[in-house]
Amino acid sequence: MAAGVVHSSSRGRGRMRRHAMAEINVTPFVDVMLVLLIVFMVTAPLLTVGVPVDLPKTRARALGQDREPLQVTVAKDGIYVQKMKVAADELVPKLTAISNNGYDQRIFVRGDKAVPYGQIMQVMGELSAAGFTRIGLVTDVQQPKPGKK
Repeated sequence: MAAGVVHSSSRGRGRMRRHAMAEINVTPFVDVMLVLLIVFMVTAPLLTVGVPVDLPKTRARALGQDREPLQVTVAKDGIYVQKMKVAADELVPKLTAISNNGYDQRIFVRGDKAVPYGQIMQVMGELSAAGFTRIGLVTDVQQPKPGKK
């Protein structure tokens, strides 16, 4: 052999072998979960649809439903369909246009405590006269008084 020429007959003896890591790194998973938790905590209060009103309290249980109802809100400052303010004479045409199920669409009427009962009944009467049959009133659940059952 010539001096200065090095022949390598070893096949990988000088290399370090890496073994497969058997542990799961959960740090990225925890980071993603914390971000999702913060996102849901921020967006959950924003998911309530409707105009803020002071609803009367009752002992009635919540109704179960299979699809999203239309909401008509009778507030001190006017009438709203979902979150859009409408004039009283535009209420029925607007609901007819929005209602994709015809007159079988469920409509929830939300009335502020400060609004006269007659005004809420007038809105319900207009809806009923227009042919809507599934109309319901929305209230808050009354909390039981301490010491009484």
